Amino acid sequence: MCRYLSKYSAFFLFLALSGIIFLLRNIHTVENWNCHTVSALHQLQSRIHSSFLAVGLPTFNHNRTFCAHLGQKLSPEDELEERYLLDSISWPGPPSPRLASLSLRQTSDPVHSLFTILPNKGRREWRLGDQLEALVQIHDFQGRPKRYGGDFLLARLHSPELRAGVAGTVVDHGNGIYSALFPLLWAGPARVEVTLVHSSEAVAVLKQLREERPDRVFFKSLFRLGFLSETTLCNMCLPSDQQPLCNYTDLYTGEPWYCYKPKLLSCDNRINHAKGGYLKHLLTNKEALLFQSGVNIKVEIHTTGTDRIDVLPQEGKVGEGSTLKPEHFQLAPSGYYYEDSWRPLGGVVMRHFNESSAIALCLRNKVINMYGDSTVRQWFEYLTAAVPELRELNLHSPKNVGPFMAVDIAHNIVLKYRCHGPPIRFSTVLSSELRYVSNELDGLSGGPNTVVVLSVWAHFSTFPVEVYIRRLRHIRRSVVRLLGRAPGTLVVIRSANLQALDQEVSLYNSDWFSLQLDAVLKAMFKGLNVLMVDAWEMSSAHHLPHALHPPPPIVRNMIDLVLSYVCPEKRNNWK
Repeated sequence: MCRYLSKYSAFFLFLALSGIIFLLRNIHTVENWNCHTVSALHQLQSRIHSSFLAVGLPTFNHNRTFCAHLGQKLSPEDELEERYLLDSISWPGPPSPRLASLSLRQTSDPVHSLFTILPNKGRREWRLGDQLEALVQIHDFQGRPKRYGGDFLLARLHSPELRAGVAGTVVDHGNGIYSALFPLLWAGPARVEVTLVHSSEAVAVLKQLREERPDRVFFKSLFRLGFLSETTLCNMCLPSDQQPLCNYTDLYTGEPWYCYKPKLLSCDNRINHAKGGYLKHLLTNKEALLFQSGVNIKVEIHTTGTDRIDVLPQEGKVGEGSTLKPEHFQLAPSGYYYEDSWRPLGGVVMRHFNESSAIALCLRNKVINMYGDSTVRQWFEYLTAAVPELRELNLHSPKNVGPFMAVDIAHNIVLKYRCHGPPIRFSTVLSSELRYVSNELDGLSGGPNTVVVLSVWAHFSTFPVEVYIRRLRHIRRSVVRLLGRAPGTLVVIRSANLQALDQEVSLYNSDWFSLQLDAVLKAMFKGLNVLMVDAWEMSSAHHLPHALHPPPPIVRNMIDLVLSYVCPEKRNNWK
């Protein structure tokens, strides 16, 4: 008997292994098995899953073009535009040979740096419509003047008494001296404020990180088939020489996205997309000294004399500068605050929608489609809170992720929000809900009752600028197609805004990254029949602290501006 069993043991072992393989491949058919069988199978799957739980991060070769040139080959026209855009945002910096040998004591120090308000040319006093210039001299920690440019400065002219403010324009003279220029837009007191956001040496580090470490924010996806699941690393840029890849490049736009292929499952078994985390220890000890909160990140620079002036009305005129136009100034801002209310310079008359009924009446019979990141989702949340009749439907979407929809039946309003496609750093997004903005726009009929709101910037700061240019190019083409088939469609674009910074945030979401993306965004949509909400200037000019999601007073002004676009004053007899 024992000889008989021994004779067939190999056969029985083969059958058992074949059965296990069959079960793993057809595990989705076991839904009705008894609980003991399912429990045993789950234990087997758990052991398999745990062996692949620790996903190693890829090793990059630090090739500067590795990420930027993924995707479709550029046409000669697109390549020319890309070169122009990159040249337009080129940033000066320290001499390269000297940068490596610099100590903190030789870098920009806001405490030792100073600015001076220059005399008004041809006048003894300041009047509405003049331009104020402040000269900034950057010094190092030893008190010695810097001899090269590249520092990232912010300038603001404001009046706490009048709750007024305007963003200044900073001109880098390349020798450690900068000019901060301000249009004088209100009569009364005004104070100059100059802030060092990052030293030129810190900017050089940020530039290197952006080009060489696109992996510093990484992503992951869950793959599942029945009870079997695996998680792998994903990104726009993954080295293909380390593991097999699943290619999720969008068929229509050519936007690239990859995940490492699961060891047991198919690429078709992808369930979701999520932020994996942030790489740490990106800086050397020496570089880390360039990113110190309260020392050289967003520290105010003091003046050698007074930082205040008193602006007189224009001769023969009284009041603040509501009649001033952009052409009055050498470098015109998009607008300014007065009595905490945004005053756009040209393009639209700003109206205020303080009652929910006024908002509902303005949006009556409209379909508002919002696409992008959480800074435009903030607008969706503002409107649903401000208009009680806008009832949000329960789409069983994850909180803060979407998609979301709200409906006001009485006024026939439909409000929608959907996040843009990867890279998106939200917690977890179902793969079926990952949509590229360009494709969504191509699916819209459009028309005079359609409003499109776009905000695409915050999740691109860790990638080379070429990646952002490519994404905006696809969106722009879809906008042009939409306006071509439905000219009455209103398209509103929200630009980038400033935010609170510390060392960690600076490495991933620095205002310097956002500034560069903001310049590209405005250049690429200039001349098109779209409307811009300049969130950069609206956050820079306001007295409230910078935040990734601006505080309610700034959001209220943004929404009022959008509604002023939707319902211009000339079309209505109410205000």
